[in-house]
Amino acid sequence: MSGEADGLFKRVLVPILLPEKCYDQLFVHWDLLHVPCLKILLSKGLGLGIVAGSLLVKLPQIFKILGAKSAEGLSLQSVMLELVALTGTVVYSIANNFPFSSWGEALFLTLQTITICFLVMHYRGETVKGVAFLACYAVTLLALLSPLTPLAVVTMLQASNVPAVVVGKLLQAATNYRNGHTGQLSAITVFMLFGGSLARIFTSVQETGDPLMAGVFVVSSLCNGLIAAQVLFYWNARPPHKQKKEQ
Repeated sequence: MSGEADGLFKRVLVPILLPEKCYDQLFVHWDLLHVPCLKILLSKGLGLGIVAGSLLVKLPQIFKILGAKSAEGLSLQSVMLELVALTGTVVYSIANNFPFSSWGEALFLTLQTITICFLVMHYRGETVKGVAFLACYAVTLLALLSPLTPLAVVTMLQASNVPAVVVGKLLQAATNYRNGHTGQLSAITVFMLFGGSLARIFTSVQETGDPLMAGVFVVSSLCNGLIAAQVLFYWNARPPHKQKKEQ
């Protein structure tokens, strides 16, 4: 019975969280302070946790827009630039065969972000434009994932993530500052994005060793931190029309 339990435990951990040599090091030889293997376990665990959490990260934002039937306070340009950055990460990671645990959340965030893009256009009365945008994005994504697209183009797209992230978040920050509130921006989504990008700095270094990936997450963390700080600063601020209704 003990042997069966050990076998099941090993199948759960290897190779999802640990290579076999690290499993042996930690759980056969009981070298629980083996730093390289502990780093792998922590990185894989964090990575899979981030991927799982990404399924829900932007749902509060989507539900908040749907509930209010408004996308007030959201910068469409900022959301689109974030979509560009996420798409670049997905395509670059697939092209380089990085482990899914090191980038999987970008795929789920991409799907949620494109949904937000459409909702912003829809509630601005531009539904047809939103549908056309979805179609154009799908065609572009298929082209980027095609073997015909040179790796140099994919790498350049990933490198463009840094300015895309910076400009996109600064546009949202400027919108918040100009409005004097964060509108329909979801605090839950903002803080989850901030925490996730911080954790990704470690996992990208550990799992990919790619300085470009790590650099993107460093910049993303700084920018997400700025938006998170604004959410706290404008916590009690409300849009003017809501204040009028209460008076």
